[in-house]
Amino acid sequence: MMELLMMDWLGTPIWFWLSFLGLVMLLTAFDLGFLHKEDKEMGIGESLKLSAFYISIALAFGIWVWIAKGADLGLKYYTGFFIEKALSIDNVFVISLIFTYFAIPPKYQYRALLWGIIAVILLRGVMIALGAALVEQFHWILYLFAAFLIATGVKMLFTGDQEMDVSKNPVVRFMNRYFRVTPGLHGEKFIVKIPDTKTGKMVRAITPLLLALIVINLADLVFAVDSVPAIFAITTDTFIVYTSNIMAILGLRALYFALAAMVHRFHYLKYALALVLVFIGSKIFIADFLIGGDKFPPVVSLAVTFALIAGGILYSLWQTREDGMAKPK
Repeated sequence: MMELLMMDWLGTPIWFWLSFLGLVMLLTAFDLGFLHKEDKEMGIGESLKLSAFYISIALAFGIWVWIAKGADLGLKYYTGFFIEKALSIDNVFVISLIFTYFAIPPKYQYRALLWGIIAVILLRGVMIALGAALVEQFHWILYLFAAFLIATGVKMLFTGDQEMDVSKNPVVRFMNRYFRVTPGLHGEKFIVKIPDTKTGKMVRAITPLLLALIVINLADLVFAVDSVPAIFAITTDTFIVYTSNIMAILGLRALYFALAAMVHRFHYLKYALALVLVFIGSKIFIADFLIGGDKFPPVVSLAVTFALIAGGILYSLWQTREDGMAKPK
């Protein structure tokens, strides 16, 4: 048994993977079964406290990675974590639009987000495993990732904000056309039985809460198109890519309620994230073609990433300080 646990899987001992998955399961069970056994609206104060708890866990996990796998991978874990966390902040607005469109009250939003996170853990795992396999077989794919990140960053810099129209989402149209969807919510239930309008028999139907959950998870797949290549551009270590991604996402549902109330104050974060994507993509070409294939210093990557994200947040808060005073919470 011990030999099996010590075996490597994707470059990391199996017991590392099991320990991480055990931590994720423990946090999820604690959250769903203890902290939020009953559906209730989460206040901004509670949201910030719970988010601080998750961030502390993520930072502590990074210390374990640093000790167990070395300073180089430890720094790359933190870089990946900060990038994914910042990209998550930028995605809160989309999630808020989805909840608003389906008229999901705040007291049910947290449970929907929690089940959404469970789906994300599985979906991101599939995407990262596929990406790792491609990079291992075809190293040049990293250059495609890098070019994509640079192009995405430049596009973010020079294009305006485009508001998402949920009603035109093809998945929403498909579900409304081919599935029974109840006109209103049925508490926290995703699927309910309702009388058929023609036969009067009880039939199964999905609720707007499930529809919102499906759209949020599909939106996350779109978000992952940016974030997963960004992490692979930092490191090809699958364990670091996956854990930094999941640790950042785990705390998103807690932070969501605070950010949703003040998302209008993070307008300039978009430009900071654009610069981060351009920087992360550029450093692959710099490392391979300008400094002779030597590794780009991880401490520099972390410092630049953190400085850009922190600068974007602080500048946004400063520029929108009058909005903050006008809308006290």
